Amino acid sequence: MLSEPRSGRLAAWGNALLAGLVSPDDAVLAIVGEDAVHRVEGLPGESGPVGLTLALGRLRALGVKGLRVALPAPGHPLGLSGPPDFNARALDAEEAVVCHGAALGLVPEVYEAGPEGDVHVEVVWHCLAVREAPPADVPSLGEAERELAEALRDATEVLSRLDVAGSGPVAEAAVDAYRARAERGREVLAPGYPPRAVRVLELAQRVGLLISVAHENGHGGAVSASEISARALALRPVERTARRAQVAAYNAFVEERERGVR
Repeated sequence: MLSEPRSGRLAAWGNALLAGLVSPDDAVLAIVGEDAVHRVEGLPGESGPVGLTLALGRLRALGVKGLRVALPAPGHPLGLSGPPDFNARALDAEEAVVCHGAALGLVPEVYEAGPEGDVHVEVVWHCLAVREAPPADVPSLGEAERELAEALRDATEVLSRLDVAGSGPVAEAAVDAYRARAERGREVLAPGYPPRAVRVLELAQRVGLLISVAHENGHGGAVSASEISARALALRPVERTARRAQVAAYNAFVEERERGVR
């Protein structure tokens, strides 16, 4: 979780565009980010891949009113609603976007292209049919915020007791450096999102960074097999909670619309 998932950028800025809060050019620029180009293939009414601007306009014409994020992992179909083919593709990509208002979903496929020394990233979003049903295991913003605070407190206690890398000031400094690089020149979420969603996403990303630092710094002070296992057990639920919180934050725009808040 060192950076925003592509599905998060697509959903956040796509929602802002659908709500008329940003221009198509600004939305596409934010979605593409540092990638070279994004295309969408499999859109109903299109015979081949199309650019993001046309794709977002086509989705609006097809009745799409909002975009949700799914961040599934093995054994945890977070944000998905089926069918199995879409779920399998999303699980392989570890992310997807599910449309609200039309039974469609988008799964990214990432390619590297160009000569050595000048490689760039291209993304193709595959548009597929989805099942119109509530997304799996997505909490409310309030639930996500409470769960994240509790999971972080419990994990920090366990990791500190085991003297594990990722729980001390060195790890905190590394997280701050990561965040400074990740946030330079980018806006958290997109116009129209509630402040609580921004707060939850920032906390979820910070927790994700702590988990990454803990993994990247090896076993730290956990030298026995039992201590290594204890660390893994401590990190696993925190990572799961952080992913749930990210999805709750990205999906807050659509959830508020469903409740008639906006």
